[in-house]
Formats: sequence, structure tokens, C-alpha cells
Amino acid sequence: MSSLIRTENLSHVYANRAQSQSIAALNEVTLALARGEYLAIVGANGSGKSTLARHFNALLLPTEGNVWVNASNTRDVSNLRAIRQAVAMVFQNPENQFVATVAEEDVAFGPENFGVPPRELHARVDAALNAVGLGSLRARAPHMLSAGQQQRLAIAGALALQPVALLLDEATAMLDPRGKESVMNLAAQLHRQGLTLVAITQAMEEAAQAERIVVMQSGRVVLDGAPREIFAEAARLRALDLELPPFAEIAAQLSQQVSDFPHNILTLDELVAAIIARHSNHHARPFNAGDQARVNSLPPPPRGGGLGRGQHPIIETRALRHIYLRGTPRAVEALRGVDLEIYSGEIVGIIGASGSGKSTLLQHFNGLIRPGAGEGTVVVNGIDLSKPNADVRTLRQQVGLVFQFAERQLFERYVGDDIAFGPRQFHYSREEVRARVRRAMARVGLDFDEFKDRVTLTLSGGEKRRAALAGVLALEPRVLVLDEPTAGLDPRGRREFLAQLKEWRAKENLTSVIVSHHMDEIAEVCDRVYVLDEGRVAFSGSPRELFSRVEELASFGLNPPPALKLAQSLRARGVAIDANVLTIEEVVAAIAKFLTGGS
Repeated sequence: MSSLIRTENLSHVYANRAQSQSIAALNEVTLALARGEYLAIVGANGSGKSTLARHFNALLLPTEGNVWVNASNTRDVSNLRAIRQAVAMVFQNPENQFVATVAEEDVAFGPENFGVPPRELHARVDAALNAVGLGSLRARAPHMLSAGQQQRLAIAGALALQPVALLLDEATAMLDPRGKESVMNLAAQLHRQGLTLVAITQAMEEAAQAERIVVMQSGRVVLDGAPREIFAEAARLRALDLELPPFAEIAAQLSQQVSDFPHNILTLDELVAAIIARHSNHHARPFNAGDQARVNSLPPPPRGGGLGRGQHPIIETRALRHIYLRGTPRAVEALRGVDLEIYSGEIVGIIGASGSGKSTLLQHFNGLIRPGAGEGTVVVNGIDLSKPNADVRTLRQQVGLVFQFAERQLFERYVGDDIAFGPRQFHYSREEVRARVRRAMARVGLDFDEFKDRVTLTLSGGEKRRAALAGVLALEPRVLVLDEPTAGLDPRGRREFLAQLKEWRAKENLTSVIVSHHMDEIAEVCDRVYVLDEGRVAFSGSPRELFSRVEELASFGLNPPPALKLAQSLRARGVAIDANVLTIEEVVAAIAKFLTGGS
């Protein structure tokens, strides 16, 4: 196959306007992408993934070296129009790409600007909307679509250009499990139809679906090969702050505990087959009733402090309702009588499909949205937000909120100034402000001396999220409210953040409320979980209780964690292991015991 995109000694340096500092994002990258190929680009935050992708369609031009698209050099400005029509890009936040107030008009915007005649334009819009399954929603406003529908609409806008390549930059990071599956299935279908695909992702299970993976570190390509080859380099990947896909990680851990167990496994089906084959080949004894009883006696996850009987909740809602655009034809009831209690020192998860009301609920916790007459009550740390004289200023110091798109919270030029903004509003001394900034940056893994004078616009997506979180932590709140806190973070960043949450709870009794579409994260860190479904509380209880209800999960548009999915698949094949495991460590222990006949 001929090369569609080729780079040669590509380097790129970001510099601020004053030229007082520069960031080398790419260093002498040379690679070729074949026409019709499906490539995944992975790497830790700041490794240069998105910068490289933006050179593939000339959104960025090389500082040094060259990039060719369809044999046209991106340095030649006369080639830019054809290049940007040939290589379309879909970003992590689709709202950043919408320019029209009607879905079909937004899809038409790109080809119309390339001079496509009206008859062909209509045909392209129809084909693109039907390809992503949004034909029936063509007259809907983009902002009235769910997150998954918005992402598919952004893809439709790209497809209407009839590109030869599609770049997806963290395109599923904010989607619920059902929306993520929909976008990935669409990507696979487009690739089968001959479209060249490039996916920039932190989700290793998504990277495993590609034909080829490029791994980046410090602006350089350090690994390049087929998924099975790349994920065979487990130790190397961990050294690069990356991880294996979940089922590959389970296989790798089993291979260390069970003799002759294969480690070069990527998918659930492969793993189930390997476990059954290993059991058959070695004649391991099956579990008896006593074995099963011991496996089923796994201890419940630890609960947070402050859950004693009689304690008052730190956050409590009663009969909470909220209607957007009340009194208009487009009124939407986002919350429908939500009752909720959160206690000091807990880590509580709030999950549900896109559009279920999660983000609306979170914004009530620090008074960004306040209940009106007849809309119920919200009481946070003794402050009743339904009362006109509620002390919202004090509340917002006590309850820190990090939004779903945390990078939108950054507005100062320099990182240090942005983090210092909150403490300055409360008139702390200069020394205290500096100390708080230093402590907050340390808590999110940003070196004070390295990052305090960095221009915020030069940060990677993951670094922006860390800086936004640091700006909230600098107020040293009692409650941390987090909307998709790990989206955009690399695997190491996610692991460190989840560990940090548990440490803050243990050492500071910090209360955390997390909205997440990652069920494995909910299973790992949360004491309790609320499921929202169409604005109502559909379930409340422990993660272990929730994930044991497989049919209900599916009805909520959710998936079980990978460990539980494996256990359920094995039990469906007659392998008697606990179907109530939540973490990779638990399922590995249960399977190893089964395969080795341990007691």
C-alpha cells in the first residue's frame, strides 16, 4: 500500500508570544501511514500525540522537517485546502466543532465551504447523517443531543467532506459505555469501508482494535508495531507510564501465577478460551461447594470514615427537581425528585448514561444551580441552598467543583496565576497563597518550579486537567466534586489520582463525589454509588451490590467492570468462580485458585 501520510525528521516547538520559553513537543519523528490503515497513537500526557496528529492535516506546520499528505508538502500553503479536505479531524470535545444551530446545517458547513454544489451537498449530508445513525435527528439542535450523539454528529461533519483519512483525538474520552461502543463500532465500520483511521487515545482496549500502534515518549516514537507485539512489551509499557488492555493485564498476571498460561492475549474471548484450555489440559479439579463458598466470601470494599449511625450528611438533597428552559417548547426536566445523602469522609460515585442528570446534580452541590420554589432542597454542610440568604461564598470555599471539561476552568496566562486565583479572592497573604499553590500542584503531580510559569495554552490536555484540579485544591475544600476527573489522563495519571483520592480520605477525611463512565474506577474507589436514570435515582448502594445486577446495568446503559465481565463469561461456560469480583486482583486470585486447585 502507498503512503498516505509521511513525516520526515518532524520537530515542533511551542513558544509563547514573548519567546521567553519554548516547549519541544516533537523531536525528529519519521513515520509513514499507509492508505487504508488503522493506526492508534498512544503515550503519556505531554508525549506529543495530539501535536503529531495536528500535523497530519496541517493544523500545525513543522518547526523543522517535513510532512507529506498525498505527496503534497504541508509547508506549501497552496496545498492546505486539499490536505484539510483529505484528512478530517474530530476532537475530544465535539461542541468545539459545532458552528450551526441545526444538526444537518452543521454537517453541511464543511463541504459547503469547499464549494460543493447544492444537489451534491444534500446527498452528502444525508449520507453522513445516515452513516452515523442520526438521520432522524437532522433537525435537532446540536446542544440538545446527548454526548454520544454529539460525537457522532462531529464525525458526520467530517465524513461529509468525503475525506480519505479520519483523525479521532480522544473522541470517546467523555462518552458513557454505550456511546463509546457506538463510536468505536462506527470507526471499525468506516475502516472496513476503506477509510484510513488514526485514533489518539489513552484507552488501551481501544488501541488494541487498531492494526498498528505507535507509542510516543517525549515527542519521539519509541515503539511501533501490531497490537499483539506492542502489548507483549508489558514491562516497557509500564516504564512509559502506560498499561495493558484489561484482559491482557489479567492474562499477564495469571501467567506469573499459573504455569504454562499464555500471556499474549488481548480479548475477552481469547482469555476465556485460554482459561478453559488450561483447565482441560492440566486436569485441575473443579470447585466443589465448599470452594465456592470460600470464594464468595470476598470482603466488601472498605467504607469511608464518618458513617456512624446518627451522623448528619455533609450533602443532602430531598425531592430535588430541575427544569432547563422552563416555560418554553424546549423545556427539559433534568432532575426528577432526587433524594441523596453523602457523609463526611465518603467517596461516592454518581453514574448513569449521558443525559441522565449527573452534571446537573453536581452543580447543585456548590450552588452553581440553586433550587427554586417547589424544586426541593439542597443542604451542604448546614447551608440550605433553597434559602435566598444562603452563604454561597463560604459554600464554594468548602466545596470544590471540577467540571467535565476541566480545561475550560483555566483563564489566566500562567499556570501559577490560575491556581492562585481562588486563594487570592479570599485575601490570603502573598506567602499563604504561594504555599497553597505549591501544595496544590504537588497534590496533582505538577512540579512547582517547572510549571508555575508555564503558559496555560502550552499544556497538554492531561496537564490542563491537573492544573484545573490544582486550582480547586488550592482552596483546600472539605468536599471535592469531580465530573469525569480521569478523562484525558494517561494510565499512570489515573492510577495516581485514584490512589490520591483514597489517601486524602484516609489522612484528611476529605469527602469526594465522582461522576465517571469508567466502571472499574467506580468499583475500585467508591464506598457507595448512585445510579441516575432519566433524572431519577434508579439505584443506591455499594459497587458490589450494583454490579451484581447485570440485567439492571444493561437497562441503565452501563457495563460491568472488566473483571466482573470475565467472571460472568466464565460462569456462563461452566467455570465455577465467583461472579461478584470487582477488581483485576480479585478475579486473578479466583482464577488462579481454580486453575491450580488451591484452597
